[in-house]
Amino acid sequence: MPSEEPEFPLPAATRAWVREQLAEGEELVRATRLKGGWSAEMRLLRLRGPAGEREWVLRSFAHPFFVRHAPGMLHREAAVLRLLRDTGIPVADPVAVDPEGRRCAAPSLLMTRLPGRPCLDESGASDRSRALAAQLVRIHRVRAEGGDRPRLYEPWTSPETVRLPESGTRPALWNRAVDVLRAPPPPYEPRFLHRDFHPGNVLFAPGGDGRPGARITGVVDWVETSWGPAELDLAHCSTNLALLYGAPAGLGFTAHYLDAGGRLTDDPRARLYWHLLDALAFAPYAEKVAVPWRDLGRTDLTEEVMARRLEEWVAALFVRYG
Repeated sequence: MPSEEPEFPLPAATRAWVREQLAEGEELVRATRLKGGWSAEMRLLRLRGPAGEREWVLRSFAHPFFVRHAPGMLHREAAVLRLLRDTGIPVADPVAVDPEGRRCAAPSLLMTRLPGRPCLDESGASDRSRALAAQLVRIHRVRAEGGDRPRLYEPWTSPETVRLPESGTRPALWNRAVDVLRAPPPPYEPRFLHRDFHPGNVLFAPGGDGRPGARITGVVDWVETSWGPAELDLAHCSTNLALLYGAPAGLGFTAHYLDAGGRLTDDPRARLYWHLLDALAFAPYAEKVAVPWRDLGRTDLTEEVMARRLEEWVAALFVRYG
């Protein structure tokens, strides 16, 4: 899970709800904040009882926008975690869920803690990109039928709603990108999507030096899980890699995905569409996604750096896919 910092006490109602989930003789010892969260408050709960110590993670939505959408998001995440339990994809086990916040101070999901932590360092990024691609291929191979199938994907922007960055130096480029989205969505073979798959939502095991290596120990944040084109999941991770490390890292992720056995459309126009549908959702303030990244140590990701990298990414997509 995200890396840990000092104590973050639970509201009284939430504490009472958590205690109801404890085993006999078990007690809640400490609650601390976990770094790296953006849409929700994340806490690490340390428990102690006759069987020893263990840890849970509590996700609670506090921002009014996410509180409004919390019932659907948390019901979905709990169901997805149960579905993926026996797939080999490393996910937490849900312990309890209060999607409407009827028992807790805020809508909440309680789950087991996964080992490892996110790693956004530039060192080793290429190896981690290959591991991310292989993991994404495995996610896209998940079979979900009937009631297990998640909702159809929702685009996060459109030609009518996209807001172009005022600081952009290439307005013609941005307008060209919006024009691509005016076409109908390309046909696709639907797959099981994480829908918010990127390095900040993946945990890596520590290597011999104590720093995370390239072995994935967990995939978190399944509230946006959807049914849709693999290209959209690929595009989202690629955009995040481009913002973290530069456009070449984003472009290279497609090759890693294909090398890992992933299947994509051969139509470059379709790939361009799905990549731009994702990239334009980061406009006009790509910097907002860097807030949790800076919390995890990437203090170099300033507003100026993020704006420049997003524009470079859009330009690189046109060079690659035309």
